[in-house]
Amino acid sequence: MTKRAKRHALIAAAGLAVGFVGLNFMAYKHAYAMMHFTNGGARTAQAEELSVAQKLKVLITGINVPRPVSNADKSQLGTQAVSVRIPCDDGPTLGAWFCAGKDTNILIIMFHGYTGEKSSLLQPLQPARAFQEAGCSVMLVDFRGSGESSESYCTIGYKESLDVAAAFRFATKEFPHARTVLFGQSMGAAALLRAIAQYGVQPDAIIVEAVFDTMLHTVKNRFQLMHVPSFPSAELLVFWGGKQAGFDGFTLNPVRYATKVSCPALVMHGENDPRAKIEDGRAVFAALTGPKTFKEFPSAGHESYVSRYPAEWKTAVVGFLDTVEPRGSPSAR
Repeated sequence: MTKRAKRHALIAAAGLAVGFVGLNFMAYKHAYAMMHFTNGGARTAQAEELSVAQKLKVLITGINVPRPVSNADKSQLGTQAVSVRIPCDDGPTLGAWFCAGKDTNILIIMFHGYTGEKSSLLQPLQPARAFQEAGCSVMLVDFRGSGESSESYCTIGYKESLDVAAAFRFATKEFPHARTVLFGQSMGAAALLRAIAQYGVQPDAIIVEAVFDTMLHTVKNRFQLMHVPSFPSAELLVFWGGKQAGFDGFTLNPVRYATKVSCPALVMHGENDPRAKIEDGRAVFAALTGPKTFKEFPSAGHESYVSRYPAEWKTAVVGFLDTVEPRGSPSAR
């Protein structure tokens, strides 16, 4: 090789090294911004709402997600609603609201999605209202980084599974019901599946909406919304996000968790969900080992299904709850 060729090769190698370091630096920043909430500022708009210039800015600087808070009050659940504090084994304290229902036979423990908080589940035409109309007791839980809970970070369902386990233990001790059902949207769905698989949580049934199949796939879906190639950025984002939070992000896998779920399950999914695609929900559904029902909502995206299809949602949910038996009963074995 001539001196000139060697020089060109060294320059090319140096360029690749600088590019690799730069890409990792950006991935590290993006992962941190996704998983650590800020104290203020405007929240970055959804990817599909950004202009080309805004997308370029986000790719360089990362997103801004203010810590989810609410101005709602527990009284919006009803005059009998109470606030509770739930300790987690690894340190955080969770905020939650409980309200007894007309039919105290069923308790629905509810978990919100990414960047949400508990009051997002009780607005008009949201699931908490629908469950209450069906007579159920409800307990709405803030994950560790949201609302009245103690922290300011999230792990997209991984450590939130500890929150699900803590809330389940607390509820079954303090608010015992004949049937306890876990409900989760998106990240909340992933967290409750992991809680069952990893921490021995045993609900009588689960209801999950807009669940993703793996952490890597849901990150790739977001790159697609930006119309940006996902490789290798998605892989780096998952890698660094896990490193920052102290776990392997590639192991965040609701499909694998679902193989450990034997209780009755209702899986609901939007046909046109760009963040957790319909095939993601079907993969989780296929992996479940107990009695199960899949409900698809035509044209729905990553949204609240009860707000768009209230009659269909209520029919599916009430019909499902009518089939749920207490876990210890002979017919549920």
